Amino acid sequence: MKIPFFLVLSYLFLIQSLAFAQQKVWLDSDTGNEMDDLYAIAYLVKVPGIDLIGLSSAHFNNADLNVFEKWNAYETATLKPVEESQRLNEEILTAMGRMDIPHPLGADRQIGRAWGQQDPRDSPAAQAIIAEARKMKGEEKLHVLTLGAMTNVATALILAPDIKDKIRLFSLGSWYTPESRAWNKSEFNIRCDLNAFDYLLNLEGLDFTIMTTTTSFALKFDRDDTYARLDENVAIEKILADRWRVHNPQDKTRVMWDLALVMAYIHPEWATVSSVMTPPENTPRVVQVYTEIDADKMHQEFWRLLKES
Repeated sequence: MKIPFFLVLSYLFLIQSLAFAQQKVWLDSDTGNEMDDLYAIAYLVKVPGIDLIGLSSAHFNNADLNVFEKWNAYETATLKPVEESQRLNEEILTAMGRMDIPHPLGADRQIGRAWGQQDPRDSPAAQAIIAEARKMKGEEKLHVLTLGAMTNVATALILAPDIKDKIRLFSLGSWYTPESRAWNKSEFNIRCDLNAFDYLLNLEGLDFTIMTTTTSFALKFDRDDTYARLDENVAIEKILADRWRVHNPQDKTRVMWDLALVMAYIHPEWATVSSVMTPPENTPRVVQVYTEIDADKMHQEFWRLLKES
């Protein structure tokens, strides 16, 4: 009997959806820092079949907060970074009707101290990651995506070393040049918690994939095109438009760093991953690094899914 083609497609889609449904995902975001985090969260929440079991807030503490009066549109004197990330996470989930997704508060600063060390920075977010990782059975792994400082996941692993084999980590941070195999840690997310990044690089056996800013730089959105596409009668789309208007109105284009990681994770067929040795100052081991993405396909897919009912 010849099976109709549409039934074959439906079957394949079902198989893919079931595979995603079996995979639990945790997203950790410094949402209050810039604007691309909001686009990444909105996209991931809408991906069909993904079992998004948590959205935690990450801090974006950095030296500029101590010496300048303004950070983006914020007054630094009253800014509490992780609390701003938390506020926005809750605003996004409310707008999308998904407050059922757990959304614990993260740490308010880096692990250790300014000169190093690995003292954990406990938080509800770290404890939630530990609890979810310990629920994984057999070969299951909790996939954790971090869009900012890696404090929460590093703390979870320091406090509960038994979860290392139950986590697959995907993080945005650092620069990497494939041609020269040169790392550069002078990048915002890493500067916000260099201790956490070094801890994770040094943690032998941790399944660690890194989206570098070198690679994610390819995904850019145009301001006027973005405004034209967003329908401000839709709550989440108004939030996305307002974020650009308030924080980066002068920028005609913006690099969507965080969205690049989320979309490369969801669509691995649009990304190239290479096995790379850690930086020479870290424990010698192999980590995975995204070295190329198809930015055009990511751009098209973002708008397609955002507009899907």
